[in-house]
Order: sequence, then structure tokens, then C-alpha cells
Amino acid sequence: MIQNLHSLREIPSKAIVLDPTSSKTLSHADRDQIQQNGLVGIDCSWNQSQDIFQRNIPGQNRRLPLLLAGNPTNYGILGRLSTVEALAAALMITGHQQQAKKILALFHWSPTFLKLNKEPIQEYTTALPSEITTIEHAYFPVETRLNV
Repeated sequence: MIQNLHSLREIPSKAIVLDPTSSKTLSHADRDQIQQNGLVGIDCSWNQSQDIFQRNIPGQNRRLPLLLAGNPTNYGILGRLSTVEALAAALMITGHQQQAKKILALFHWSPTFLKLNKEPIQEYTTALPSEITTIEHAYFPVETRLNV
């Protein structure tokens, strides 16, 4: 289900790559692309992410819609998801719930992540790409997004 890549050059050019700096937001419209070409999460520290995501990473970059972290390190911080949270959220938003549940089952804090984000994920799952920003603003008003 998950394959480790050892170099950025191994990323398929048509895979969806989760990139928090991307101007394009992931939506259900990316479902077929993920099914055919894969989903990539770059596993790195948030402290290093600025440098990592400035590189020319192959693939189709997408940022996740806003969600709250449920992991113990960044609990409750908007947008500070672990790689597994990001992958699971992307899978759920694009209609791959079973795969998301499989990878989340490995972590004791995953029910917290799901509980924190239940409603926004449900809405993101059915939203058109043009509706994502409106949903983000409804759940996470501007004053809560200052540090994202």
C-alpha cells in the first residue's frame, strides 16, 4: 500500500504530491489522478519544510485543505499535520476511505485526528474545487489561520 522512495527523482511525474506551499488545493477532483498515478507525502520535519518544498519536486503539487493536527507533537495546530495525517486526509477527501483507515490504524492518536476534522473532511469530500476555500473559511476563520 505504501512504497518508500529514496530520492525525489523517483516521484512519478503524474503523481499527486502533497505540498503545503502549493497554490492548488487537493479536492475530490484529484481522485482519478491518485488512483492512476499515486499519492506522495514528503516525510520531513516542519522545521525543514521551507527548504524541502522550495526544490523542484516532480509530480502534480497540491496543498491539503485546512485541517487540525491530531498528533501529539502538533496537537490542535492548524495545518501542522504529520505525514500520515496528510496522506490519510488526502485519501479520505478523494474517496479512498478504506486505505486511509488502514494507515491511521497504526497510530493510537488517529481517532483524535478524525474527531477534530470529521465535519470539514466530510464537506471537502463532496466539494467542487471552487468551493474548498469557502469551506476552509467557514471552519477556520481568518483569525485562527494567522500562523498557517
